Amino acid sequence: MRQSRVAVIGAPLDLGQDRRGVDMGPSAIRVANLNRRLTSLGYMVTDLGNVHVEQLESLPEGPKRARYLPQITASCLKLARLVEQVMDEGTLPVVLGGDHSVAIGTVAGVSRRFRKQRQRIGIIWVDAHADMNTPRTSPSGNVHGMPLACCVGIGPRELTHLLGYAPKVDPRNVALVGVREVDALERPHVRHSGVRAFTMRDIDERGMRAVMQDALAIASENTAGFHVSLDMDYVDPAEAPGVGTPVRGGGTYREAHLAMEMICDSGRMLGMEVVEVNPVIDQFNRTASLAVELIMSALGKRIL
Repeated sequence: MRQSRVAVIGAPLDLGQDRRGVDMGPSAIRVANLNRRLTSLGYMVTDLGNVHVEQLESLPEGPKRARYLPQITASCLKLARLVEQVMDEGTLPVVLGGDHSVAIGTVAGVSRRFRKQRQRIGIIWVDAHADMNTPRTSPSGNVHGMPLACCVGIGPRELTHLLGYAPKVDPRNVALVGVREVDALERPHVRHSGVRAFTMRDIDERGMRAVMQDALAIASENTAGFHVSLDMDYVDPAEAPGVGTPVRGGGTYREAHLAMEMICDSGRMLGMEVVEVNPVIDQFNRTASLAVELIMSALGKRIL
């Protein structure tokens, strides 16, 4: 990778979904020796701790169609400013979630960093879910089902216009990889937004290599590079049991590694986040350990 320095940032946000435990994801990933292993690749690693997140038990739920929206907005704004700051210093941000609503903050920070240089970014969003609901279409009102929509300018203005502008990313530069569970009212957003979705059927029929070649081209076209947003529920629950919203039929261990290895080979990754690790329902920290392995592959670890 072009950067020699990595900043690890915890974002223990669990307000965007119902199942408790993802707030402990950053700690679980750190316990799996992320920082030491990144150092072994030759990076200078700085751990900036966790951004502040309000405790769910002390909060009113707020609007039913976008639960805890003010608190999620506040945490994402703090995260966005911190990501922008570390990137201004020439450091690659690695954000540890938390639920996937943290991506609204991470993407805002990365986008703002390059917007100041009149450049735009792409996104490779690796996920079992499309994350393109809005308060109008969401069956649950959980914001962790809305972050990709917010990044492309669809959704609550508090989130779409974080840092004062929208969209953060042109949807034509967004590749959604591994999707296999989409809500009925969410489907039109995916189909008509301009985002290119590669379902698990695409991976089954074409193979991960071909899908990732297309995804890399989409996210790289006329951009400064791309952000990687990895939801651990992309991986099949047999390999990653400790995730916020597990869905059968996901990617294999090697498919996940190949995707990250190809991302690294491209030399175009600007930053990444890994989200939805839930140690409460995990087995011996397996999912967090796999998250560390995948971060390592994205940042340069080789078999030989």
